[in-house]
Amino acid sequence: MGGDVLYVATAEAGDEEMQRRIQKHKSLRPAGWKTLEVTTNVGRGIAANIGGASVVLIDCITLLVNNILCAHFNEAGEQTGSTESVEKQVMVEITRLIETMAGSGASFIIVSNEVGCGLIPANAMGRLYSDLLGKTNQMLAGAVDQVYLMVAGLPLRLKPPQD
Repeated sequence: MGGDVLYVATAEAGDEEMQRRIQKHKSLRPAGWKTLEVTTNVGRGIAANIGGASVVLIDCITLLVNNILCAHFNEAGEQTGSTESVEKQVMVEITRLIETMAGSGASFIIVSNEVGCGLIPANAMGRLYSDLLGKTNQMLAGAVDQVYLMVAGLPLRLKPPQD
């Protein structure tokens, strides 16, 4: 696409293995990309740091939703707030991101996973996560011009539909 790139990383390095993953990922990025590490309030972070970037790459929405969800559960996996409050926080986060996207002149590339194609999670936290990510992906897909599903490294264009 050309131009300056703002790479938005949403991962949290919660343990040594994730720290290694993040370091490896950082080493693979082009040197000219500006990186913004932000675990929540992504829209606000982008607005404050976009500078002259013509492309914003968000990696990834899956971890962003996870970050919000995990703040509402304790170490034992017990929910500490209402499902409605978690959902509201996620929806506000994504609405603000969509507003930031619409208000900028940049092109956005957003990475997210599809978690609804597998088994139904065995616990309440997993089911809530799957539901929230599904709603999030629907909101984002509705707000953008193009949507691709990657399967086995092959892009399948979902929006606009194939001719």
